[in-house]
Amino acid sequence: MVHKLIVFTFSLILLTGCMYPSENLSQNQISNDTQLQLVQNAIDLYAEQNDGILPIVTKESDTPLYQKYLIDFSLLKQQGLIQAIPGTAFENGGSYQYVLVDVEENPTVKVIDLHLTDELRTIQQRLTIYRDEHTYPPFGDKVEDGVYELDYEELNLDAAPSVNSPYSENRLPVYISTDGNLLIDYRMELYQALQEKNHTYKNGDDIRAILIEDHPVVPAYSIPYTVKDNEPVFAPEIEEGW
Repeated sequence: MVHKLIVFTFSLILLTGCMYPSENLSQNQISNDTQLQLVQNAIDLYAEQNDGILPIVTKESDTPLYQKYLIDFSLLKQQGLIQAIPGTAFENGGSYQYVLVDVEENPTVKVIDLHLTDELRTIQQRLTIYRDEHTYPPFGDKVEDGVYELDYEELNLDAAPSVNSPYSENRLPVYISTDGNLLIDYRMELYQALQEKNHTYKNGDDIRAILIEDHPVVPAYSIPYTVKDNEPVFAPEIEEGW
């Protein structure tokens, strides 16, 4: 069975609070923090007015956690909670996909960075072409149970695939799961966060939330990580959820 391209939905912007390029729409000149807070206020009011129901797009149950709860701006507009979709939002030609995290306890607005989406799409195109001819992905060395490197030479790439981190200047490796999904390796960023922040994470906890405590970008295209011997490790056995 030929596997088709994974369709990515989502966003990309520099979350530094600085101004956007001059060629962008005027509404994109509002700082990211301001737009995030405007959307957060609308989400809070919507939940208050609708018995806790959240304005989200219905997604498949197996959608990865940090891509699962996409905000439905049309519902916010219908109830007059926003006058217009933020200029930074993907739905308005902008560069973010607005999502909710911690939906059960404290629904909080965050974003997915579309630069990641674009970079992964390029790799996915190579992978799809390969699988059209060979069916199975070009698995490389095992990284962790259920996680493998890609044999980049089989994909006609010059080097092992990686993407720009939304959290730093690092390049983050891209791997593949046993079910054929591309994964971004956030261990460098997680290690830094674990060293810098006070935390109570223990082995068996999904530690990805530490990346969004002080940052609006979620670790999209990832599976759970936990901590072992004070270092982050892949933990695909952990069930995703809040």
